[in-house]
Formats: sequence, C-alpha cells, structure tokens
Amino acid sequence: MPQSIAELIELLDLEEIEVGLFRARQPDTQLQRAFGGQVLAQALVAAGRTVGTDRVLHSMHAYFLRPGRTDTTMVYDVEAIRDGRSFSSRRVVARQGGQVIFYLSASFHIVEKGFDHLEPMPAGVPGPEQCPRLSDVLAKVSGRTSDLWEREWGALDLRYVGDSRPGGDLTDPAHPARARVWLRADGDLPDDVRVHQAVLAYASDLTLLSASTVPHGVLIGVNVQAASIDHAMWFHRPLQADQWLLYDQISPTASGGLGLSTARLFQDGVLVSNVAQEGLIRPITG
Repeated sequence: MPQSIAELIELLDLEEIEVGLFRARQPDTQLQRAFGGQVLAQALVAAGRTVGTDRVLHSMHAYFLRPGRTDTTMVYDVEAIRDGRSFSSRRVVARQGGQVIFYLSASFHIVEKGFDHLEPMPAGVPGPEQCPRLSDVLAKVSGRTSDLWEREWGALDLRYVGDSRPGGDLTDPAHPARARVWLRADGDLPDDVRVHQAVLAYASDLTLLSASTVPHGVLIGVNVQAASIDHAMWFHRPLQADQWLLYDQISPTASGGLGLSTARLFQDGVLVSNVAQEGLIRPITG
C-alpha cells in the first residue's frame, strides 16, 4: 500500500490504453494480496473518467470475486450502461491474469437542489488530536511494531477513538459491535471531487470489517482470516478527504463466518457518506 500521498495519487492515475479500458499501477508493498480499497478506488477513477464533469458520483456497489495479486498489472474495463438527462450509470470489471477479480456498479448524478435533512454527528467524541494513532493501538494488542502497520497505510492518518469491546470506551447494549476512528489523507490532495471520493473509498475499506470482530476479542490478520466480499457506498454531500472525517462503524450481526458492518462518515459535524460491507471473518485455528 502507498506510504505517502504522492504515491497514493500516482496509484490513482490510471493509464487509458483504449477507450474505456484502463491500466493501473501497483504499490510497493509486502502484502501478497492487493488491498481491497485500492481496487475499489481505482475502479471509481476509471468509471469517473468516462462521465461528464457535470455529474458527481452518488453511489457505488462492488463485489470482490477473487484476491488481487500485487505483482501483476490490473486492467479496468468500463461499460457505459446509460447516460440520461440526470444520471449516468457505469459498470467496471477488473481483470488480472486473464481472470475477473472484481465488479463495480456506479451511478453519477448532476448537481441539483432538493430536500435536505440529516442525522446529527454523535456527541462527545474527542477530537483527533486527543486520540492515539491507530498504528500505536494495534501495536499494543498485536505484538507487531507500529512501524509495520504504518508502512502499509502511510498515506493515511488514522486516530483511534474507541470501541465497544468489554471495558471499551463505547459500551452500548444496543450496539455490541461499534468502533470509531478519525481518518484523513496524510497530506494535501488535488482540488478534484473525484479524487477525494476515490481516496475516501480507499480509506473506507481499511477498518470497516474489523467492527464485526469487536465483541469477540480477536484481531484481523492475527487470529482471524478476513476478506471483503462486497462494499457499498453513498456520497451525500461535498467532502474533503484530506480533512478529518469521523468514521462511526457498527456491526449489526455476524454469523456463519461472515460479518456485516455499516458506517457513517461525518465532516465538520455534517453527514457526508454512508458505507456498508460484508466480509469473511473466519477464526484461525491450530
């Protein structure tokens, strides 16, 4: 995964090899599997390249079909499903080594006026400056150094607010699986709404599935085999991915080796995005 904003921006700068067909770079990483957020963000960039600038992404739904490799080029094939007066729909297929590894459906909408309401941001949340770095928290519970965690998400700044595990800061009988983090890109991004949306999608895949393991005293990558299966996201209002966003994550259920997590993203007290994800959370035994 990219260790700086410059590397992340470069990762999202796809090469158009023919109309609607894009080739992506791979980051310098020790991981053998491609990070799901990378595939998600690159697919959104590819889709956005085929849509007029008067239309903004408002929703996306994706399926991770096979693990992506980090040593082979990925290609994104964009199909223009429909261009109407107000909406444009795109379908993106990601291929690697001749196999389909990922599908994305995305919808873009012209900017227009309409009704407006929103849920308030949770009260009493400490600011990011008052919260420890997520890498330091994970280092304590995993026995791995914080540098190891930072190496894989150095382009992002993540601060741990708390969770609802026994003795945690967010204990709530109505939500036994809850976790909150502050997140932002660790540096300035270009003034391009599609870049900011892609970076937020990239970041949204990092901690969301972990919310479904909170009540069980386990850690993804240590004693849980995990993989994103599907990912949906709705963009409600303008946002800046290089400014702090509160990621309020809840897992309503986990069963049969699968965990479901949903989340709200707030910026400056305003709800800017909702996210949902189901993924594999298989205990590692032996």
